[in-house]
Amino acid sequence: MSVAAPNSREQLLVQIASYNTALQGSSGLPQDLVDWLSPTLQVSSFLSHSPRGPDIVAVGFQELLPLHLGLSGASKFVIDQRSSHILSQIEEHSPEKAKYSLLAKVVNVGIALLVYARDEGIARKVCDVQTSWTGSGPGFMGNKGAVGVRFRVSDAFDDVERQGETYTFVCAHLTAHQQKLQHRIADFHHIVGTLLFPALPFSADTPKSPTTMYSTSHLFFLGDLNFRIDLPKSHPMFENAWAHVSEALKESEARETLKEFDQLLLERRKHSIFVGFREGEFWQFKCTYKHRLGDVDQYDTKRLPAWTDRIMYTTYSDSPGSLEASHVRNLLYTYIPSYTISDHKPIVSLLLLPPSNISTTGSSHSIPTIALPEFYTPKPDPLATLKRYTGRTLDRIVGVCWWLLTLLGAGSTVVGVSNFIVGATAYGWWKASRSAAI
Repeated sequence: MSVAAPNSREQLLVQIASYNTALQGSSGLPQDLVDWLSPTLQVSSFLSHSPRGPDIVAVGFQELLPLHLGLSGASKFVIDQRSSHILSQIEEHSPEKAKYSLLAKVVNVGIALLVYARDEGIARKVCDVQTSWTGSGPGFMGNKGAVGVRFRVSDAFDDVERQGETYTFVCAHLTAHQQKLQHRIADFHHIVGTLLFPALPFSADTPKSPTTMYSTSHLFFLGDLNFRIDLPKSHPMFENAWAHVSEALKESEARETLKEFDQLLLERRKHSIFVGFREGEFWQFKCTYKHRLGDVDQYDTKRLPAWTDRIMYTTYSDSPGSLEASHVRNLLYTYIPSYTISDHKPIVSLLLLPPSNISTTGSSHSIPTIALPEFYTPKPDPLATLKRYTGRTLDRIVGVCWWLLTLLGAGSTVVGVSNFIVGATAYGWWKASRSAAI
């Protein structure tokens, strides 16, 4: 049985996956990705009437490869290798063995995003594909920041061609450590202002004026956002917090109580970050960080467990006045505990988008965009280009120097620095001795 191509009234399935691979490079993924990239097996009751793979698959990575290689600009080889492997796995495990095409891939240092679409349907309608990147690390370097992909899906209804809708995917890696909450908030707003896309034809945006990620019909934000569990000192679990939290994560009711101390949820309620976004019930699965390497379900005592890895979303028909209610149906939101090569666990979500609103998209010159509250108006940073390329320049300088030191130390930066100091000292002594002899 073949899968029918989606039309204007059908609802698209969007699968989103994210994984911090802990600087593993080419060895950061197992060969069989069925547990992570084939979540439709877990929602078979919903799809049993017409099994099909997702229409769009977005896969994001953080800490893609060793940092000195990423800063040096060596990410392309790793992302090319992963792209081919992921595509083969999606097609191998897809119902009906459906074929997919890579729509776009983008990488900056260790943050990467790949977006695929099913050939029988949406891939044939994709146009105006755009990519973007930005760094939010020190000096706007790319060790932290985001990458994005935007594309338009043209539409037709009753034989009338329409401009359709736009889809924007953003993969991010924000500042780490529990006490650096304000840095994470600043990272997000920096990304909003500097991760820019050209205005699309027939959009409401000013021609030639760059647009933020919010200027889209559907928006998805994924990655290692690094928000932590922040227990107040007055809480009975504060003393010996690691043991209490690790124990609480074993029960769903305890996790639901624990979510009230999740920094991201608290800040969203204050409207200080991720305005307009929705999220599934992340507390239904255990914390994705920090796990002991090689263990399926053991946390590292060096860090308090936390839901650092998240997937957010919103669509143009969602009400700007609601924090959680969405026309996007979250069919699945979970983590994959069987992956043990990183201190993070990968996450995956399967989202069912609402059908196109014909009355909204009725004009052939109209592309619907996300509605935001009156108090929030995201604006492009006029210095975005300068900041991005300042960061890119620093990336290359630091990366090449770091790579040379690692090469000098036969794979160890520490040894390389030591060898450099010893060599520089010896050269200085030899030069001084020679001058004295003359």
